[in-house]
Amino acid sequence: MTAAGEATLLQRVWLLLVHLRRFLLEGAVATGLATAAVYFYSPELLRFLQGHLDQRLAFFGVLEPVVALLKLSLVTALALLAPWFLWRLAGALRAVFGLSRRFAFFFLPAALVLFYGGAAFCFFVTLPFGVDFLLGYQSPHLRPVISVGKFVNFVGLFLLAFGIVFELPLVMTLLCRLRICGVETFRRYRRFAVLAIAVLAAVLTPTPDVFNMALMGVPLYLLYEVGVLVARLTGPRSA
Repeated sequence: MTAAGEATLLQRVWLLLVHLRRFLLEGAVATGLATAAVYFYSPELLRFLQGHLDQRLAFFGVLEPVVALLKLSLVTALALLAPWFLWRLAGALRAVFGLSRRFAFFFLPAALVLFYGGAAFCFFVTLPFGVDFLLGYQSPHLRPVISVGKFVNFVGLFLLAFGIVFELPLVMTLLCRLRICGVETFRRYRRFAVLAIAVLAAVLTPTPDVFNMALMGVPLYLLYEVGVLVARLTGPRSA
């Protein structure tokens, strides 16, 4: 990319941030209202998570249960507001970068499927295996006592992280559409992408064993290849 192209790109990124300034304020208000609404149902959500992962929880401070329920309500509110967030982001990208209406129409459902698909994969596959592995070290002389605050932090962080990370194919396609990089770039640096995926899987998965890392790394690599394929079909080959 030339110096003029880089300057134009930086200007458009700045315009995107300006365009999203009002959206960020609206998002903060909407998140606060949604969190307050979900809070009334947070005890049932916590019991559902406990039953799904088969865990008995404890708390070690007077405010810990309240704070844990607030955090759980916040995570749930963010997940529920994801369609609105992504819709506003698609509108901003279309306005600033001149993306076609067809691509904007494709962007929203694809982003939703990837986000909720990643969160569902974490909820039904990665978390149960990871929790069972971590608690496999207990013995008659060593019993786990799990704090409700740390339990909510653990589950909420991984659900949101998996949902965001699974957006990889869409991000790759968007980079190609914006001519920041081309398909050949993704092909040329595939080995570095594999290394980055391995490191990311080691960080995001709850256990350090190879099996649980593979539960994250293999789908993420497949998503990378899907991103290369979709970018080749919909975007320019070079920046």
